[in-house]
Amino acid sequence: MDNITLEFAKTLKRLRIEKNLTQEELAERADIDYKYLQKLEGQNPSSPTLSTLEKLANGLNIPLAELIQSVQANDNTANP
Repeated sequence: MDNITLEFAKTLKRLRIEKNLTQEELAERADIDYKYLQKLEGQNPSSPTLSTLEKLANGLNIPLAELIQSVQANDNTANP
């Protein structure tokens, strides 16, 4: 498992919680399957496509660039 995928999982969960959204709510807002969102946030996450990243950013009501920057920032603090 590559580090960026794990950092994405942690960042996605953190952002979702900051927005006070359940997994079900975010999945609906992002128009993705709830079970897939669970996998993206899980211990063994899959790597999302660019299209899925865009849907998640829309569901979180943030720009796609902000989502990606959040993952990079999280990765940089985990690996100084």
